[in-house]
Amino acid sequence: QVQLVESGGGLVQAGGSLRLSCAASEFTFSYYAMGWFRQAPGKEREFVAAIRRSGDNTLYADSVKGRFTISRDNAKNTMYLQMNSLKPEDTAVYYCAAGPYSGNIKSYNYWGQGTQVTVSS
Repeated sequence: QVQLVESGGGLVQAGGSLRLSCAASEFTFSYYAMGWFRQAPGKEREFVAAIRRSGDNTLYADSVKGRFTISRDNAKNTMYLQMNSLKPEDTAVYYCAAGPYSGNIKSYNYWGQGTQVTVSS
């Protein structure tokens, strides 16, 4: 059974940084592109960033471009999201997902349970 487990969320002040991790197991991690998504209270889940299987291409939502960096380590079956210059509007549950390289939420096959990120003003 495919498992994706997010970690690294927490409470941080505006302007601060967090690094999220997504540990994958029970599937061939390097075969899949990976993505980060987030869902704020009362809002739909939205795309944040995606990375190709090899890690040589990335895609970002305009709202996080220049502040967030997605990366992966295929040897460790782990994906990361470095989040800098955090804003209160970044507050959400962050999910990792495995699937094709895309910003389309419907394209992704497997999902983690999410990790909460709260940015205080």
